[in-house]
Amino acid sequence: MENIFFDISKLKKLGKNAIIGKTVRIRRPELVEIGRNSIIDDFAYISCQLSVGDFTHISAGCKMIGGAKAKVTIGNFVNIGPNCSIVAGQNDYRGGELVGPAIPEGYGGRSDIAPIKIDDHVLLGCNVVILPGVHLPEGVSIGAFSLVKKAEYKPWTLYAGIPIKELGKRDGALIKKQAEKLMEDVKKGLL
Repeated sequence: MENIFFDISKLKKLGKNAIIGKTVRIRRPELVEIGRNSIIDDFAYISCQLSVGDFTHISAGCKMIGGAKAKVTIGNFVNIGPNCSIVAGQNDYRGGELVGPAIPEGYGGRSDIAPIKIDDHVLLGCNVVILPGVHLPEGVSIGAFSLVKKAEYKPWTLYAGIPIKELGKRDGALIKKQAEKLMEDVKKGLL
């Protein structure tokens, strides 16, 4: 596998059969773990600590940002639609201080850095924005163009909008059964 922006051998972990697009930009590959059979499409950008589970797909144009101190954890069987922004660290724009990644530490305003955790079977529609400190439990689905702030989210529930609202429930029984079958076949060496 070849990449034009970073040395893939420097990744902390690269699982079997994982695919990383040729134009994916990972700023700190030594802080990134990619699980088996996971895919990161072209034009994705990653500047934070990232742990991706197995059978997860990160679509084209996604951004996972926040700097070296910020962390994003993504579970198994997660699908992230095109152009999503997962922001585990950002500047505090309310103050009258210098902000931005080019300002050395100690010379600017404070940053809001908090881990983001996305559990198994989560779906994100295109152009979703997730802010620092969000935890999306198992099976959550977020509709396109939604803004996800730190709040309590229920497993296997559909949310969408700005502000985000609960729209209904998802039935996770079949999804979990399919995932279990797939993992059994992986253990048997069939995949």
